[in-house]
Amino acid sequence: MSFPLPFSSEKEEMQQRTRSAGKWLLGFYLGFVLAINSIIYAGASIHEYRNAAFTPLSNGFFFHGGSEGLYASHPKSEGKNNKGKGFIRFDSVTFVRTKESTNNLNKMQQNTGLVEAIIFEIKDSKKIGASLDKNDAICCTPVLSKQISCKVGQVIIQNSPDSPGWPKRIKTFFEGKEEEANMDPLSVDINSTGMYYLYFMYCDPQLKGTIIKGRTIWRNPEGYLPGKMAPLMTFFGFMSLAYLALGLVWFLRFVKFWKDIIQLHYHISAVIALGMCEMALWYFEYANFNYTGSRPVGVTLWAVTFAAVKKTVSRLLLLVVSMGYGVVRPTLGGITSKVLLLGLIYFVASEALGLIEHLGNINDFSDKTKLILVLPVTFLNACFILWIFSSLSMTLEKLQMRRSMAKLELYRKFTNSLAVSVVLSIAWIGYELYFNASDPVSEHWEIAWIIPAFWNLLAFALLIVICILWAPTRNPTRYAYTEEAGADFDEEGVSLTSSVANMPDMAERKERKASTATATDRVLRLGDGLEEDKQV
Repeated sequence: MSFPLPFSSEKEEMQQRTRSAGKWLLGFYLGFVLAINSIIYAGASIHEYRNAAFTPLSNGFFFHGGSEGLYASHPKSEGKNNKGKGFIRFDSVTFVRTKESTNNLNKMQQNTGLVEAIIFEIKDSKKIGASLDKNDAICCTPVLSKQISCKVGQVIIQNSPDSPGWPKRIKTFFEGKEEEANMDPLSVDINSTGMYYLYFMYCDPQLKGTIIKGRTIWRNPEGYLPGKMAPLMTFFGFMSLAYLALGLVWFLRFVKFWKDIIQLHYHISAVIALGMCEMALWYFEYANFNYTGSRPVGVTLWAVTFAAVKKTVSRLLLLVVSMGYGVVRPTLGGITSKVLLLGLIYFVASEALGLIEHLGNINDFSDKTKLILVLPVTFLNACFILWIFSSLSMTLEKLQMRRSMAKLELYRKFTNSLAVSVVLSIAWIGYELYFNASDPVSEHWEIAWIIPAFWNLLAFALLIVICILWAPTRNPTRYAYTEEAGADFDEEGVSLTSSVANMPDMAERKERKASTATATDRVLRLGDGLEEDKQV
């Protein structure tokens, strides 16, 4: 029998969502992935249980105590200190049964109720329970005890010949008429790398209504960071250095050509600074979490805030660059308020999502709840994507009509870079869908960190492209705004719902301006001729 994990029943629903994903609009879909992957894998090495109830399952009851990827302890990790050890520790775990369940018990009786803690690696999930005569059972019954080796009233566990003593069973008994049973404070050492699950289970129907409180502490050999998050600490450390290097190069060039700086350069500098602060804060937040086993609320709050500000400013930067700000138009005109409003709404939604995900336990949220939380950010990401490409298309057509070849070449390179990023995003989306559909129980947790890491790398790569294309130079006129180039660029600009279809109207207005100017010139010439005749 394969032990029914609590989310394995959602596998069909996940596959159904995967099949229907192809029907989504590209903008909305890219927005969804950008939003869902902005979530750094949240977790907690300290799993707390606050009067949690058990759930009926087959002929028993269970409570999911946690699951994490754990690395094997180092061979020479001995002694009282925890350095180099991977373990799961039970700390003040207490089971409380109802008063009604003790009415028919005797004070002098021993072992009047049993609750078992079962620890197993995901590959051993089929060793929990049994399947006989097309009936699945978690607990051993008198009938089953005659057919297989098990004790009546206990969870059926088939010990692994390759790993003696695993899956691990830890028993806690109620005594007499006591309503509480305290679990012995002990630690289970991890000697094999894998995804481990902890379940508390009981088979006695008289214990129905029992609750659990307390906590368990999970630790990896190098610290308290969960296995999925541990590689991200190193990644954020390298990304901090990468942003620092980019900032140093940009600053030197900024100082060298400070007389030729345009407004857009200050915006790029702000994005680099925000990225540097964000990566550094995430690194220190992870480092503190790894050392103490708990997430510092203050540092996490600052990291989430910087992440939300940086994502907002980055999207605004892409949008205003696509509109031609500082290159083919001096200001955004009447759409400035719309751009700022979209940025403000996105910041609020992104900040709220980040706080909920990083200051809470990820296990507290179901897939449906997380989907609802991410929908506002999804929609706003879609708005940004559609607006960016609409604006970029209009800017390219205007530059082509005006024959501004240098600026046109600049924007073509920028467009090609965005197109490559879109192709990479779509390819990565496909990989993520395959990864999530083929690994619903996180067997490949050791490589799961590359999914959020990719989106950080892609954002950094786009920032480098912008820094190269709009780098400070002695001759900024090759891409800076000039009066001649922007004479007819005083239109309000492309709005969120506008499209390239409006270009013919603008061309007609331009022709009307030209014809009006020609007519006026002819009238003035005629007037000059009449004056000359009068003088003669």
